[in-house]
This record gives sequence, C-alpha cells and structure tokens, in this order.
Amino acid sequence: MASVNIHEAKTHLSKLLERVEAGETITIARAGKPVADLVPHHRMDIVWGALKGRIAYEDADLIGPDEQIIASFDGA
Repeated sequence: MASVNIHEAKTHLSKLLERVEAGETITIARAGKPVADLVPHHRMDIVWGALKGRIAYEDADLIGPDEQIIASFDGA
C-alpha cells in the first residue's frame, strides 16, 4: 500500500487512478497523517430473476392487507 501527500494526489490523480485500477490501494495523507484511501471499486451487477425456481411459497403464506393500516389511510 502506497502513501502520497495531498499535493502529489492532486498533481498526479490520473496516474494514481491507473494504479488503483490495477488493484493497488493508495493512502492520501495530510502532514503525514492518513485522511483517505483510494481503493478499487467493486461493481456488483444485479441479475433479475437469478433465484427463479429456487424459492417456493404457497399462496396461504402471503400476508393479506392489514385492515387497521388501511383504515388509518381512509380516515377511519
């Protein structure tokens, strides 16, 4: 893990980001004290329907409307 000061980070941000994209973590320091880390971003793609066929439920398991909540919206 490398450490750079704020001035160096501002001056060489593009180069530092290239290093981070390659998997390196870089600490940005002010007066020698760490204040932030540049870390690779880990993207998570959402796959809709990925659990299709793996989860089962019965209609009886579903919870019906709560009459008390409905009444509060109706002003009752």
